[in-house]
This record gives sequence, structure tokens and C-alpha cells, in this order.
Amino acid sequence: QVQLVESGGGLVEPGGSLRLSCAASGRIFSQYVMNWYRQTPGKQRELVAQITVPGLTNYADSVKGRFTISRDNSENTLYLQMNSLKPEDTAVYYCNGKEFRGPMTIDYWGQGTQVTVSS
Repeated sequence: QVQLVESGGGLVEPGGSLRLSCAASGRIFSQYVMNWYRQTPGKQRELVAQITVPGLTNYADSVKGRFTISRDNSENTLYLQMNSLKPEDTAVYYCNGKEFRGPMTIDYWGQGTQVTVSS
């Protein structure tokens, strides 16, 4: 059983920075595609950033140039460095891991961490 635990959320002023962490336990973290999603009330969960097993990254257009996803496989930890934060970045941020077993994709989710950008 995989467990993902996010931390690092909080209240920050516009233009500020936060770093989210996601600690993984259980199976083989290094073999998962890892993602950060975010969700605001009444909206669908949105993919923010992705990092593949070999370390390739992808970002939503809304965060390109401001957010950086990274992973430390030796520490089983995923990070999201968020700079130049805007009020529209306010959301609950979720860590997600995808395990591929043949034709099946298994999703693992953390409990979420609140990020609020406000003056």
C-alpha cells in the first residue's frame, strides 16, 4: 500500500514563494510517474506539473516559468517549488503517483495541502 503525505502549504502574499513536499512510503517511488494537481471548490482537479521516471517534466501553461517540480528518489520525496504566486494559484494541492501494471494504471493520492495566496 502506497501512502503519500503532502506538506508545505499555507498563506502567502502575491509574489511570494512556497515549496510543497510529498513524502511517499510503501512501494517503489522511483518507478512512478509523479504529479501535482490542484482543485478549487466547484471545479475539476487540474494537473499542474508532472515528472516522469527518467525526470522529464511537464507543466500547465498557467504555471510555466513559475513552478518547478522535482523528485528525490533517494528520499522518496516529490517537491513543487512555487514562485511568483498569484491569487489564482489558491487551491488545495494534491500529490499523485501513477503506477503502471501492464494495461492497468493505479493512482495514489495524498490528502491535499491548502495553498492560499492573498494580501
